[in-house]
Parts: sequence; C-alpha cells; structure tokens
Amino acid sequence: MFEYFYHEILRNTIVAFGSLFNDISIKHTNDSDNVTSVIKVPLAYGPTQKFLARMEQAPNLNKPVQITLPRMSFEFTALNYDTSRKVTATQTFLSGLASDKTAPRKSYMPVPYNMQFELTIYTKLNDDMLQIVEQILPYFQPAYTLSVDLIKTIGEKRDIPVVFEGISMRDDYEGDFDTRRSLIYTLRFTAKTYLFGAIADVSKDIIKKVSIGYIGGDQTSNPSRDLSYTIEPRATKNYTGTVTTNLSKDIDDLNTTIYIDVVDSTSISTETYITVDNEEMYVESKTGNTLKVTRGSDNTVIAPHVNGSAVKTITSSDNNLIQIGDDFGFGGSWRWQRNLTNWMKRLMFLEILSQQILK
Repeated sequence: MFEYFYHEILRNTIVAFGSLFNDISIKHTNDSDNVTSVIKVPLAYGPTQKFLARMEQAPNLNKPVQITLPRMSFEFTALNYDTSRKVTATQTFLSGLASDKTAPRKSYMPVPYNMQFELTIYTKLNDDMLQIVEQILPYFQPAYTLSVDLIKTIGEKRDIPVVFEGISMRDDYEGDFDTRRSLIYTLRFTAKTYLFGAIADVSKDIIKKVSIGYIGGDQTSNPSRDLSYTIEPRATKNYTGTVTTNLSKDIDDLNTTIYIDVVDSTSISTETYITVDNEEMYVESKTGNTLKVTRGSDNTVIAPHVNGSAVKTITSSDNNLIQIGDDFGFGGSWRWQRNLTNWMKRLMFLEILSQQILK
C-alpha cells in the first residue's frame, strides 16, 4: 500500500507563510517628525519559548549582547484534517511533467488539511508594536490568498487561503527599573493547504489509436464484407516552432477557401495542415508556390495575415508532441474489403439453380 514519495508540500507552505512577513520595517521620528532611523524587523522560525529564554538570558563571553528588539518569529503548531473541503477519494486527474508536458502523470485528488501557525512579535516600545501590527492586519479580511507551488515536478500550483484567527497580547511591565520591558503579541493563522499522494506514470495507459470494424455476411470468421475505420490523435498546431516558409502576399479575412502565395512551397505537401500565426489551414492542392487552402480548420479564427508572416507545417512528428490539456484533432482512415469467394459460390449456386429450373 505505501510507497516512498516526498513532495515537500508542508515545507513549501511553511516557507510561503514566512515570506509574507519578510519586508516589515519600523520608523523612528524626532519632535519635528523627521525620520531618524529605519529598522527592518528580523524574522526567524522557532518557538516563542526559545526567544523568550534568549531575551531573559544575561550576556556572556559567547553572546556579549542580549537579543535585540524588535523581532518576529513564527512556528508551525498543528495540522488538522478539513472535512468541509473533502472531495471524492477515488477521483483522479491527469497532468504533465513540468519539464515534459507530453509525459502524463496520474494522481488522486488532494487531501485538504489546515496548518496552524503562530506569529510572535517582540518589541520594547509600544509604538514599534503598533507599527508592525498595522502593517499586517489590513491584508487579512480575514483571509489572504497565497499562490504556492505545491508539486514542482508537475507544476501543480494552488491558491492557499491564510485565515487570521485572532491575536493575544502580553506586556511584561512588572519589575524594577533594571528589568527589561518586552511587549509580546501573538497572532494565530490557519493555512488551508492540500496534501497529494504518489504521482503515477500513465504514459502506457493512454489510448492513442482506436479501430472500429463492421462485418457483413453469415460467418464471423470469414465475412462477405468488412469495413474498418481507424482514428488517431492529430496535432492542431506546430510544436517544434520550425518555420517552413513565409507568405509572399497579404491575406484578408473575407473568404473561407482561397489561394495563398508563399515564398517556397517545396516542403509543403497537399492534404496536410499548416498554420499562419494562430490560424490553421488545410492544404487542398498547390501549383508552384500557390496553395489552395481551406481556412479556419479545427475552429481556429480566420484572421488577416501580412506579407512575410511565418508559415509552419503540422507533421506526424507534432502528433507525438501533443501536451497534456491541449486541444487536438483526429485523423482517420477507411478500409473496405469484400470476400469474393463467397460471392462466387453464390453465383455458382444461382447458375445451378437456374439450370435446374430450365430443365
């Protein structure tokens, strides 16, 4: 049942949450409201107790200076299943590798989980605390949405709502004048993330050819008539990016079937498809460097094209480069066969029967 996989989803969500508070700073002003200093608030990952112990620890030879304030820390505190976002457990979806969109991968739908976070702010001055809090809270109403790259191998990105749950305040003001004062605010958040299971390679399971056969006659193993139709996926655009030739005249958008002129039609075959900009065309015939085409193939938009526009051919190699999620067409072929042996037997039977009747 279990197999090894590690998508780093929890880690990526933790990093994304911490990045929200990377660029917070405070300013100090004088009596004339001139800025005297700008301090970027440091951010670190760790439990609140660790920073409180560090703040209360006396300086020594190894750490000659106490921890400086202001400072922020955040911590991943809990992980809970979210029943409100549950989907069908057996439902799957297909995706392609980020490096190769032609390699399909299958995965079950992700499992919704809520990640609990605590962001702790430490300051010495009340005004510093108010500056930091006011730079955070307006963005949560009560949620702020993060776009997180959950699985990089298949390029799976999800919008993760980060919900603000509440805030608690603590002011250690009791003590003598030698005791250091510290304001501590703790903000609680919930990130609604998703966990994915193993990603399976289903390249061999994709159906790339379908054949349908019809038979006629009184024998299945030796029918008198046999009709087969075979279809295969066909690319509707050029994936290689290779330019075959260029237009030598402008094209308007008034006609569906027209003659177009190209610089060199040597590499363009009849009964094939070409693309000009975003429009696909079917080549019916050619005379010299003039092509007779049917425009707007596969529901592409008929549009005007200027002289010099790139003309690209769609070949069989493009069929193997169709990416996951792309639209594609179908190419079909017919095969008709008649079993002459059965027909000859019937003709001989009719001839013998007619002779018997004449007698």
